[in-house]
Amino acid sequence: MDLIVQRPEGLYCPPGDFYIDPWRPVARAVITHAHGDHARFGHGHYLAAAKSEGVLRSRLGEIDLQTLGYGEVIEHHGVRLSLHPAGHVLGSAQVRVEHRGQVWVASGDYFVSGADDNNSTCEPFEPVRCHCFITESTFGLPIYRWQTQRAVFDDINQWWRTNAEAGRASLLMGYSFGKAQRILAGVDPAIGPIVVHGAVEPLNEAYRAAGVSLPPTHHATEVDKTALSRALVVAPPSVQGSAWTKRFGDYSDAFASGWMQLRGARRRRAVDRGFVLSDHADWPGLQRAIAATGAERVIVTHGYEAIMVRWLEEQGLRAGAFQTEYDDERAHAEKPTGDVQSNE
Repeated sequence: MDLIVQRPEGLYCPPGDFYIDPWRPVARAVITHAHGDHARFGHGHYLAAAKSEGVLRSRLGEIDLQTLGYGEVIEHHGVRLSLHPAGHVLGSAQVRVEHRGQVWVASGDYFVSGADDNNSTCEPFEPVRCHCFITESTFGLPIYRWQTQRAVFDDINQWWRTNAEAGRASLLMGYSFGKAQRILAGVDPAIGPIVVHGAVEPLNEAYRAAGVSLPPTHHATEVDKTALSRALVVAPPSVQGSAWTKRFGDYSDAFASGWMQLRGARRRRAVDRGFVLSDHADWPGLQRAIAATGAERVIVTHGYEAIMVRWLEEQGLRAGAFQTEYDDERAHAEKPTGDVQSNE
């Protein structure tokens, strides 16, 4: 029996009678991380990594939430279940399921980096040995190969510094949860004040409460006009072209996303700069992660499923795909969040 199958509600574990990141309301949901396409409102009971609690409650309100520490094992209907770091965002986890000698792992979204290049805002990806690995494939094409984070942040800092010296604010857009905090943790706060949009600050608070070090941040209304002209402004993509940005006067804008690797992506976004910074594994990262599991069978979810499946089969692995309703990073970047009317 397959330990995880696809149902209309989401990915389902038949012997355990629970779902993983279901997209329709169910009685029992195991949540890999708190992005809105994976953690939805309306489930009867939620199980997630302990470090994701603050963000989940901030986004979903009062829910029946049970948490586990990384590596902690519980048993439900004879199924042993544990959560392991995914390196994607605060509290992100892979789900390990064991039953009758079979071990399956559902990755959720994950980021794999080099030994000295981890995402400092969350625990690094931890390979988990298994018979079957369910992997995302958001950037499952050979063209996606990330620079080191240090190189990316050097570029961001230089862009900000140049703008500050010219008396221009630097508006850097990225997804409010995960990307914004990764930007904040990587930039040089000595260059100038850091302003964040009202959609970003509640997530910053959840990160700080979980022990993640972030530099001081301010709302736009707390910074005088002179200081704003040297500021780095971190905001969701939905602010682009909105009235909220007019307070910054003559600013330079940029977008941070893995999609900036694509030729023409910056032009389509109509921004001055594009920085290639993703919270997902690139092509080599996906290959390393899959190999490290030792899995004989791999099931691919959202992203470039067909291409990934073909490559896996060429490596001699059993491969297939689940058609899920998860968005990818492009959807996170493009989808309006409804927060552009905020006064902050």
